[in-house]
Amino acid sequence: MEIKVFESISDMHKDWGLAPPENPLFSILHMEVAPDEIVTCQQDESFSMSITNGFYNISFKHIISGEIMYGRTKYDSTSGTLFFTSPNQTMVYKGIAFSSESYHLCFHKDFLNGTPLFDKIKSYDFFNYNINEALHLSPKEEKILKNIFMNIKSEYFDNQDEFSKDILLTHLEALLKYSDRFYKRQFLNRKEVNQTLYTRFKSILNDYFISNQLETKGTPSLGWIAEKLGLSQAYMSASIKSETGKTAKEQMNLFLIEEAKNLLLTPESTISEIAYKLGFEYPQYFSRLFKKKVGVSPKEYVETASSN
Repeated sequence: MEIKVFESISDMHKDWGLAPPENPLFSILHMEVAPDEIVTCQQDESFSMSITNGFYNISFKHIISGEIMYGRTKYDSTSGTLFFTSPNQTMVYKGIAFSSESYHLCFHKDFLNGTPLFDKIKSYDFFNYNINEALHLSPKEEKILKNIFMNIKSEYFDNQDEFSKDILLTHLEALLKYSDRFYKRQFLNRKEVNQTLYTRFKSILNDYFISNQLETKGTPSLGWIAEKLGLSQAYMSASIKSETGKTAKEQMNLFLIEEAKNLLLTPESTISEIAYKLGFEYPQYFSRLFKKKVGVSPKEYVETASSN
């Protein structure tokens, strides 16, 4: 595997044989070749490349060969595809060829200093998705985003003045908001896949419980479950919330509560024993969560069930 690490946007420009960026903290590239050509750094399908950037990156491409996977399901990649990476995130490309037009938008987190977007960008979870969780655009969505890319390109190269940064940030925020909207559409369109994902999520939790790992290892982390599913934690959580209306953490807590209800009605089991069996380090944490979700304490739940 070829490995590339770019600490700065200037480093990336130099590696790609490009002129230095107009702004060391912000860059946009619009690449075009002849319509019948293919842009690819991986002629060999077995070839893979790892790229790690020290800055945010948004790339728009048309993928015409190679595979994009969501879980175990393949998707048609002939439409426009948008990739997002956050600083120091590593993306691995395997046997993927790109078409003749692409956009690459890069910006350092310092470019956002002192602006509302500095905090707002942290809410866009898609910057932490894996490459196999990219955003596939409809023709209409593609047209909208390409217009924004072109507006950014025009401002970046033609109008550098005291207004430029604010205008660039306005276009960037529009790009992020539209991407967030289109991801919501993608989750809805893939409802069947999300249902399968949620079923597998619950199955992993159930197997973990049955094998007594809750008691011996404690509650599994969401990162561990996501790895079992072959997904990033951010994408797993977004998919589950889209399907169920609750976050992955909330669904895990609900799983524990349902198991607790059953165990509490098991003869000769103390509340402390049940808490430890469900992976809680301290019984009071279990009692607090149970009352928050059920409305009564574990003891009150047992007393009510016994009187019915």
